Order: sequence, then structure tokens, then C-alpha cells
Amino acid sequence: MTDDTSPASSPVDPFSDLDAYLALPRVEGLRLSPDGRRIVVDVSTLDRQKSRYATALWEIDPEDERPVRRLTRSAEGESSAGFTPSGDLLFVSKRPEPDGDPEDAKNGTPALWLQPAGGGDARVVAALPGGVRGVVVARSAGTVVFGSSVLPSAADPAADEKLRKERKDSGVAAILHEEYPIRFWDHDLGPARTRLFRVATTDGADRPELRDITGHIGSALHDEASWDITPDGRTVVTSWAVAEPAGSRRLTVVAIDVETGERRVLADDPDHEYSAPRVSPDGLRVVIEVQRRSGPQDPGNCWLAVVPTAGGEVQALTSAWDRWPHSPRWTPDGTALIVTADDQGRGPLWLVDATTGEPTRLTQDDGAYTKAEVSADGRWVYALRSSVDGPPTPVRLALDGSSPARSLRGPAAEIPVPGTLTEVTATAADGTPLRAWLALPHGAGPDQQAPMLLWIHGGPLSSWNAWSWRWNPWLAVARGYAVLLPDPALSTGYGIDFIRRGWGNWGSEPFTDLMSVTDAAVARDDIDAERVGAMGGSFGGYMANWVAGHTDRFAAIVTHASLWSLEQMRGTTDASFYWARELTTDMIERNSPHLFADAISTPMLVIHGDRDYRVPIGEALRLWWDLLSRSKAQDGSCPHKFLYFPDENHWILTPNNAKVWYRTVFAFLEHNVLGEQWRRPDLLG
Repeated sequence: MTDDTSPASSPVDPFSDLDAYLALPRVEGLRLSPDGRRIVVDVSTLDRQKSRYATALWEIDPEDERPVRRLTRSAEGESSAGFTPSGDLLFVSKRPEPDGDPEDAKNGTPALWLQPAGGGDARVVAALPGGVRGVVVARSAGTVVFGSSVLPSAADPAADEKLRKERKDSGVAAILHEEYPIRFWDHDLGPARTRLFRVATTDGADRPELRDITGHIGSALHDEASWDITPDGRTVVTSWAVAEPAGSRRLTVVAIDVETGERRVLADDPDHEYSAPRVSPDGLRVVIEVQRRSGPQDPGNCWLAVVPTAGGEVQALTSAWDRWPHSPRWTPDGTALIVTADDQGRGPLWLVDATTGEPTRLTQDDGAYTKAEVSADGRWVYALRSSVDGPPTPVRLALDGSSPARSLRGPAAEIPVPGTLTEVTATAADGTPLRAWLALPHGAGPDQQAPMLLWIHGGPLSSWNAWSWRWNPWLAVARGYAVLLPDPALSTGYGIDFIRRGWGNWGSEPFTDLMSVTDAAVARDDIDAERVGAMGGSFGGYMANWVAGHTDRFAAIVTHASLWSLEQMRGTTDASFYWARELTTDMIERNSPHLFADAISTPMLVIHGDRDYRVPIGEALRLWWDLLSRSKAQDGSCPHKFLYFPDENHWILTPNNAKVWYRTVFAFLEHNVLGEQWRRPDLLG
């Protein structure tokens, strides 16, 4: 990003130089103004110290005529939150107020800001000790509702601020838990819990009055909760967690009267989870995502349903569709929904009839689409499009299908990848068709065969269909490797039976599918079958561990944030009640990788972050000990290595740690797959 109007360009190939790669701008969120004349996207770039990413807001012309324009600039960064009916931009930022107390700025708490549509300085709309998240705006009334965390005994934000100061001054960080869960991904839950607050109007220069519309409700508004508001601003609909026996919980959907705080249940069934409510343009209906709860032999299923905002029958909409739609957005006339659903290694946009549930595919390319927004006149859909070989970029397509997705001028330049992308197909042992993406370096062929890396995706309910900044195959391709990205059993986009094949049998069909696709790939004349490694993270790390204990065909294995002892992980993860549905005692006895530690002969690189609460650090510690304790060398040496990040979580997010991650992975692979001398990365001393 060279200035405020022109895309970035780099004189250095970003896939051959990690510093250049980490400096690439990353386009994230997308918001469309009510009049359809402005698109605002979030763009993350390295800060001046190159030690973290900061996000700024950029404006894009939906007609692709005006140049892109940077809207915000601060060290703390900003993220888009939406528009008011009059077109004012709302955003969330930790940046200090121009005339605020410097001591307040040190706390770094996200506040809600408003930037006038006609220009002028941004001002704070709401600032609370517990921050601001999940901002929604009533399309007609302009009422704003957001979530903020408040200590349980605090009656209001002022009392909350006083209590927080007392805890800080006393050096107390303890949390007394009385319910489950207690952690989520990378942070502790409590003692503060989310409540909803209302801003009646954002008009005027003075800071508007806030109203707490829920009060203390425990953990009902969990960390994954999302909500929406009716156009008249009178009703909020939100997902709502309900406690169950044995430490479990289920998700329901409720409607809350903004004036009185009165709640009524819209969807609640012990056999289903309800989430992600979105209110129709007329305010009379709510579309919700439904998930039939899984069991030991049943992976469950997902579909969309519609329920009256006033209450009534929950009517299934897409239950007959053998795909899992999510992120629904209403068309302006309320007759249809725009959704995303994985399909055969792609992530297309679909148009779903709001009465019949009939899906029509809108995008026919290889892209994966997110953040869809529909113009008020119903003509256009705007979204971010990415693919395995292209990062997210803003696009426009016709809602009626008359024109395909077309890239808009954005704040990040196109990035040519250092190779080509093709597909590999195979047939599973049970006859099921299998497929994978294969990224190949330029020049690969019979006379220049490429070593290959098998990359196993996490989830496990996931698919290789989009760009990844964290696991980017093109960094390996630039170093001469081919990268195989398969979707084995349990992957999404192939129907419920494809998921059912691997449910409760992680070490069976998912493993044999991976080996079948690998066989098909190494049979190609442009792949060197003698130099092949494997790597995976999260569930992919589980599979990497399982592969290590069941075959010696790979020259090296990288396992990141991986499950090793399923019994141990089941009781220490941040959502044990969910995993207990599939990780039964019988399943663990058949599928836990630690039971096959004696069979491991392949060099392994173990990677884990200490702040990983989804797959706790104990998994890596035990795996590392199980590998070391089986070493037979008299000097105590072994071929395995352990890359430990005390300050990272399930993902390696900070730029310099990401650099260490890639350099260590490539050094390990170069040593074990390519036969080069081991070189310890400089940043590791």
C-alpha cells in the first residue's frame, strides 16, 4: 500500500521472501452503505515496528470508477461495524479520543466511533470498560445495539469500572467459576460476561445515552453469540446459551424487547442448536442456522430455518439440501437469501428461495465467497472472493446471474502465485470419489520432478477451498515443493454421507482416503515419489500423528496444535461437552494416536502454543515425551524437534512468530525430505 489511492506493489517476490510475504496487505471485512455508493473494507498491514498487524478502513467504489480511499489511520487500528441509515460509518477502535484522558487510552479498550458521511472528524459514540463488539443497526430507526462485558455484581458501566479498578489495584486476577465453559480458544471466560446495550440515536454531537437491555444474564451471550435488530429498532434477536446437565449447554434463539428487556423464546429444542439469526427486511421473519446435535454414530446435519419474529413454528427451509449453508443474508424484497455453502472444493454463493428452500448456485468459478452484501435495489451482490491460489478481494456480481463475479479496484494489488493449481482425483477403498487440489511449482515435469508435501486440513468439518495466510502452500511451492491439499472423509462440500464415512472413525476412512489421494498424486510424472513429507494442524495434526504411527512412507511429518491422547484432550479442551458426543470410550480406544507411539519411525516436528485452549498444550508435552522416551541413541539425541510458542494460541498470529514457524518448518523439511544439512533458524538462537 504505497499511498491512499493506489494498490500496493512489491519489488520482491513475497513467496520467496518471508518479510515481503508478511508485509502483504490483508483484506478482511466488507460493509455496503445503505445507498449502495460506498463499500468499506478492513485492511490489515504491519505496524511500524513490524511486530503486529493493525487494521485500517478503506473505501471502495461499488461502480469501480472512483479510486480507493483510506478512511482511518491510527496505531491502534479500526474495524468496520456498519452504517447508520443516513450513511454515517460506525467502527470499533482502541485508539484514544482526541481530547480524552491519556490514562484511559492506556487501557486499550475498544470503543464505538462514528465518522460522518459528509466528512469531518470521527467521534466516540459509546465507550465502556468492557469494550464493544457485535454492533448492529436498525435499518429504519437507526437504533444501535452492541455487546459489552460487565462484571456480574455491577449494576451499570460506572459500577463496572469501579469494580475493575479495585481488582486491578488489589492485584486480583482470580475467577470463581460456577458454570461451564471456563475458557474459549485463547482466553479465559469471566468474571465479566456479555450484556447488550442500546444507543437510541447517533444524531447530534453529544455522546448518546446508553441503556442496558439485558442486565446480568450469566453466560447466555457466549463468545460465539451473534444478534440482529428489527428495522424499527424495537426487537433484538440473538442466539442464547442454555445450561444442561453434565456440564453441557445448547444454543437457542430468543427475541428481546429493546424497551422493556422482556424475552421470548423463538427456537429451542434439546435435539438441535440454533444460531446466527438474521431479521428479514420487513422485520416479520428471522432466518436461523439449525444444527441437529451429533451423537456417537450420527454427525448431525445443518440447514436453515425461518421463524416469525413474533414467535411461532420453526419451519425448516433447506433440510432437503445435501449441503451446509451458512452466513445467510436476505435480499431486499425478502423473497430469497444469499448464502455460502462448500461444494466440491469450492465455496460458492447460492440464492435460496425463502419459501421453498430451493438453492440456485450464483457463482460458477473456483472461488470461496464471504461477507456477502446485497444492494438496496436488489441488483448486485458484493462479497470477498478468495481461492486456494488467490487472497480475498472485493467483487461484484449480478443477483439475477446475468454477470459473473468481477473484481473491484481494491486496496491490495493482485498477487501472482509462483506456480499452477490443478486437481487430483482418486477412488476410496469403498468406491467413494475423492479429490484434492495440487499446487505445482513452475517447471515441474518428468525431467524436473518436484518433491511433495501432503497438507491435511483441520476442522475436521472443513475443506481446502480458500486462501490461507497461516498455512499458505505457495510459500512451499516457491521453494520447489508440490503441495497436495486433499479433502478426505469428514470434509464439507460433498454431502452428509461423506461426513458420516469418517464420523467416529478418524483413523479409518480419513486415513485411507489421504493415502489413496497421495497414491494418485505421486503416480504423476511430475512428482518425485521418493521425497514426500506430510503436515497438518489441529485435526490435521491429529491425522499427521495417526499417519506417523501407521506408515513409514513419509520422509518427515510436521504436526501443529495436534491431538495426541484423545482421552486426555476430551477432558481438557475448552468445549468438552461437544467432543464427548463423538469421543466415546470405544472411539478413543480405536482412534487415539498415542496408542501407536511405538510404531513411529518418521522424524516429527511438533509445534504448539501455550495459550491454545482448544487443543491444550498437554497434548504436545505428552507427544514430545512419548517421542523422546522411545529414543535409543546413547547420547540422548533423536530425529524429532519441538517448536514451542509460550505466547501463541491455536494459531501463530504475530508476524515474527509466523516467520519463525515457516523458517523452522522449511528447515526441518529441507533436512529430512531434501537431504540437506540441518540449519537452525537464526531467530531461534
